[in-house]
Amino acid sequence: MMYYRESSKELSDIIRNRRSIYADEFVKGDIPDALLEEILVNATWAPTHKMTEPWRFLVFRGKYLEEYGHYMAAYYRDYYSRNLSGEALDEKLSYLKHYPRSAACMIGVVLVRNEKIGLPEWEEIAAVSSAVQNIALTCTANNIGSYWSTKSVAIDYVSGFGLAPHEKSLGLLYLGYPSENRTLSRKKRSPLSKKVTFLP
Repeated sequence: MMYYRESSKELSDIIRNRRSIYADEFVKGDIPDALLEEILVNATWAPTHKMTEPWRFLVFRGKYLEEYGHYMAAYYRDYYSRNLSGEALDEKLSYLKHYPRSAACMIGVVLVRNEKIGLPEWEEIAAVSSAVQNIALTCTANNIGSYWSTKSVAIDYVSGFGLAPHEKSLGLLYLGYPSENRTLSRKKRSPLSKKVTFLP
């Protein structure tokens, strides 16, 4: 007896095949505007307590990819200069400058707190995280790679784009087309028996 529809199996495949794909594994290519809009619309269909929709997204394309590369190099220059010198330092800074350039775009993820309803922040962050997962799954379904960077450099960069006092940067999503030569991740999950208890 079949307990699921074929479309359900397709959804399971998308969920289980989703992977974080880093920007240096992308090949340059643009995401059509209609597809990018679909990706972002799907983000807004994430579950949200009391319908606060606590998210906002900034789409960075074109010149911003190069700008962010220079921003990262400047951000980390002092750090790496304490650990690297000479040619190694130059190579690392060059790598950072070029890192975002093969992405189709970056999406700034912003938490928008509803000050009137006053939900716990963790609930709002959970909603934004669900929205990001919707983005990742829609990307996977369309053969687009994605990666959510929550490093301080990403958080600080997005924070520089006019966030209101009740808003908080949650980093950057890289979107792009994976290189055919990249090594496929074979990560597994632990058995259900280790994570789930079926109560009698």
